[in-house]
Amino acid sequence: MEEQKIEKWKLLHSEYIAREPWFTARRDEVQLPNGNIIPTYYVLEYPAWVCVIALTREGKMIMERQYRHGLGRVSYEICAGVVDAEDQSPLAAAKRELLEETGFGNGHWESYMIVSANPGTHNNLTYCFLATDVEKVEERHLEPTEDIAVELLLPEQVKHMLSENKIVQATQAAALWKYFAQHP
Repeated sequence: MEEQKIEKWKLLHSEYIAREPWFTARRDEVQLPNGNIIPTYYVLEYPAWVCVIALTREGKMIMERQYRHGLGRVSYEICAGVVDAEDQSPLAAAKRELLEETGFGNGHWESYMIVSANPGTHNNLTYCFLATDVEKVEERHLEPTEDIAVELLLPEQVKHMLSENKIVQATQAAALWKYFAQHP
């Protein structure tokens, strides 16, 4: 079967409807390759995100628990954050986030996967890393907007929480499912 050619949409008009530190939204008017026009298509602009599956030297996974206002509940997550303008790379951002939020660092780091939360409406990617043999190196440095509990859990506990839908952040769940598929 011959692969169907898919072309980019033509941008006819674009305007920002919100420009906030953590929320930038744009309204585009686009034309599809078949000539059809979509007069109102919304795109959410975000900086790149990072997430870290971190395992201590003892083999425990570093998990975070925090309130997530969008869902109105406390959620389990792996360490995650934004690539700041000062970060030299997503890896540098991931190391900074793990250190700030948990106090853990060092170890062996590898790029694990790159995913999009929603390529239909989001313009950014999430860079996921696997950090092994990390150790507690300093106290945490939480931002004023962060209230995070850190827990060291056995991988089996994390896999159980994942299978019970207790870890629902999509980009993090994808990285964790990949990890458990490769490390049964």
